[in-house]
Amino acid sequence: MAKKEKNTIHKVMLLFLLISYLLSGFTIYEIFLFQGIETFIRYVIIGLIFVYDIHLFFKYRKIVKGKTKKKPHKKLFVFWLILYSILCFGIAFVLNYVYSKVDSVHKSFVTYTSYLVVMEKSPIQDIQDAKDLVIGIYDDKKNPDGYIIPQEMIQKYKLQDSNEIRDYGDYGSMLADLYADEVDAIFLPGGYVASFSSITGYENIETDTKVIGKASRKMKKADVSTVETASSGKSVTEPFTILLMGIDSTDEVLEKNAVANGDTLILVTFNPKTLNATMISIPRDSYVPISCWSGKPENKITHAAAYGNDCMIHTIEDYFDVPIDYYAKINFKGLVKLVDAVGGVTVDVPQTLCADDSSRYGQLCINAGRQTLNGEQALVFARDRYDLADGDFGRARHQQEIIMAIVDKMKDVKDVKTFMSIFDTVSNSIDTNLTTKQILSFYNVGKDIIKKSLSSDDADLVNIQQLYLQGTGQTIYDERARMALWDYIPNKSSRNDIVDAMKQNLELKDHKVIKEFHFSINTPYEKKVIGEGPYSNTTTYRLLPDFTGDTMEEAKATCASLGITCTFDGTKGTVVSQSEPFRKRLDLMKNGVVLTLSGDKDKNKDKDKDKEKEDSDEEEEPGEEENENSSSGGSGTGTDPEEVEKP
Repeated sequence: MAKKEKNTIHKVMLLFLLISYLLSGFTIYEIFLFQGIETFIRYVIIGLIFVYDIHLFFKYRKIVKGKTKKKPHKKLFVFWLILYSILCFGIAFVLNYVYSKVDSVHKSFVTYTSYLVVMEKSPIQDIQDAKDLVIGIYDDKKNPDGYIIPQEMIQKYKLQDSNEIRDYGDYGSMLADLYADEVDAIFLPGGYVASFSSITGYENIETDTKVIGKASRKMKKADVSTVETASSGKSVTEPFTILLMGIDSTDEVLEKNAVANGDTLILVTFNPKTLNATMISIPRDSYVPISCWSGKPENKITHAAAYGNDCMIHTIEDYFDVPIDYYAKINFKGLVKLVDAVGGVTVDVPQTLCADDSSRYGQLCINAGRQTLNGEQALVFARDRYDLADGDFGRARHQQEIIMAIVDKMKDVKDVKTFMSIFDTVSNSIDTNLTTKQILSFYNVGKDIIKKSLSSDDADLVNIQQLYLQGTGQTIYDERARMALWDYIPNKSSRNDIVDAMKQNLELKDHKVIKEFHFSINTPYEKKVIGEGPYSNTTTYRLLPDFTGDTMEEAKATCASLGITCTFDGTKGTVVSQSEPFRKRLDLMKNGVVLTLSGDKDKNKDKDKDKEKEDSDEEEEPGEEENENSSSGGSGTGTDPEEVEKP
């Protein structure tokens, strides 16, 4: 009986020894995952665990061989194995939790969605009823929600058998044709309402259109995007750039393909060696070459948002001539939760501001004055532009203030609960192409900032140089939207100064040393904003004027002054129409403009009216009452024929 009891105790000890080995191995594995963080300390801890595991093994052998016969000692050994297992499990669980949260920030897979859209007035209610239609599709064969998924829908419902599938080079032309009834239906990405509702002419796109077909597919981002792996081997210990993009989404988790709406684009360069950063908010209406469009024509940068991360990032890269290493997208809910997680942010609110809350359930307002804002209030501060005198530029400034306020609060976070809350928010509401290893590398950057804070009384531990893209507003005819839109034409000198500042911080260009510095003790020092100017030059385009109402002589003089070729349809009267639209860029015109004159048409119309009147008088010979009715109705409205002809 004693021998049986002895064997049982040995089996129990072996069982808990194996459990402790499994859990210590799990702990070693989790510690090993945190590469780049306190490498020496990590290996010391791993070594201690390994040595202690060996000690437990020899202790177990000593007991089994009978060198320790006391039962209390054996039970104490089992008890210690249980405690050791619990300790290893606790450490491994915490490390696994943190690593999984960090790892989930980089979402390798994302769900893309495509819609088949018609106008609300269309009688078609379902994709299965789509017959004898002209259907538009974006012709970029690499685009998941613009082409790949729509092609799957076309095959599934055999749309090619009974409909005409028309290829388009951009969404803008498709939408313009849909609204003009040139096509009956078009394929659009899942976030089309957020992408296009901020564009002039499509403010009511959500109610103007309806979805008759929908398909989704989970895909690996690296398979359809070049920016996902472009900087996978880069270290954040070297200078880098990151593009921050706001997402107009009310979802709690960013697991769908949420594209930036172009309203929040902040390009940051950071040098971890000097802890210097530059930050520029790119105006949504900036008129720049769009990289993913054929020929890279200039357009509002916000219009690139609908075409995905690659299009937006490459567009900004091409314009500012700096590589964008990383991007990070955050949605409305994420901003609210992040601000709440750090305990609110303190900013100076210049005036009363109002905007929808993060769920779009109602409007929220904040009053003027320096105050600590919670998440929802911070969102109002970052979103409202309609109440600001400088509109989008004021909103961009507020967004930068929110970012800097969050960074300022995060450096003071010390309790575990707050850290966990921040991890939850970041993992759910942010998507990035930063790898897990790169994200963990920020630990060393944070450690350098903490060291600086302990050895310095400076309020700003990271020196952030704000940049400003100066420009001029100009209304230009948009070939794709087929309407004149207000654009922000960046000043070339401002752009060049911004590029110099970013390249210097990225160590791509030698830093310019300021040899002279002037100040007055009577004048408060204001930090210079690079790119703000003043500049003596402005950048605008020469545009085609509106010739309507001009005589032939006036039109000829205008054409001569502009250096364009004008031909005339007719010989008399004034211009009633022109072959090229008002405000079209002159440098995009190839064959000049044809101007239609009203003279001969007016003369013929007058003759026809006189003849009609004579015929009417001869046939009817109306009385007094009939004459009164004739003069007040029908075609005798007194409208000037020239006015009818004007577009």
